[in-house]
Amino acid sequence: MRKTEFANGEYYHIYNRGVDKREVFLCEEDYSRFLETIQFVNTQKTYSGLSDYKRKGADRPPRSAAAADLGGLDQELVDVICYCLNSNHYHLILKQKVQNGISLFMGKLGNSYTKYFNTKYDRSGSLFQGKFKSTHIDSNELLLYLSVYVNANHQIHGYPEKDWLYSSLLDYTGKRDRKLCDKEIILGQFDNNFSEYEKYLNDNTMYFKEKKEMEKYILE
Repeated sequence: MRKTEFANGEYYHIYNRGVDKREVFLCEEDYSRFLETIQFVNTQKTYSGLSDYKRKGADRPPRSAAAADLGGLDQELVDVICYCLNSNHYHLILKQKVQNGISLFMGKLGNSYTKYFNTKYDRSGSLFQGKFKSTHIDSNELLLYLSVYVNANHQIHGYPEKDWLYSSLLDYTGKRDRKLCDKEIILGQFDNNFSEYEKYLNDNTMYFKEKKEMEKYILE
């Protein structure tokens, strides 16, 4: 039984990695597909598989028309605040918008991406290591702090790419506007000043990297 009780309007750090620590993103297409899937399944109603829509050369039905057709069942399940995809794991910060929204969203996301990955690479079985992990973010200070951990996770793990394309970091520093994340809860506390947030991020990223390095030596 899951320990975390998800509540509407609350924020959660969600993460998981590949089964047996295997890589779950092997190329640019895989990273992009996971991000597309985040957008596609974030609704109370799933119209069809993402692959079906892509084969037809069509996008998901427009949200306004779909909501009318479905009696309002097209409401988003979550707000995506931050994300980072690394080769063998991912991190998300989500805000639940409807009852059971995070569980529904993560179930659809995991199932859809696993089906895509297994079909593409001719494999079967679980792709991720059990149920996704979750932590309730119970204070504003922790939300700000974890936004750094997620946005800069690629750097924290020691990868050389500073402007990692598969993280929301570029959106939070004003270098891109992908419109996948709801950034206001974070950037609004820095008067929507990208430079101020980037300074906060850089200061705390260094701490995370040093802490991770020390943990490595302790474990050894």
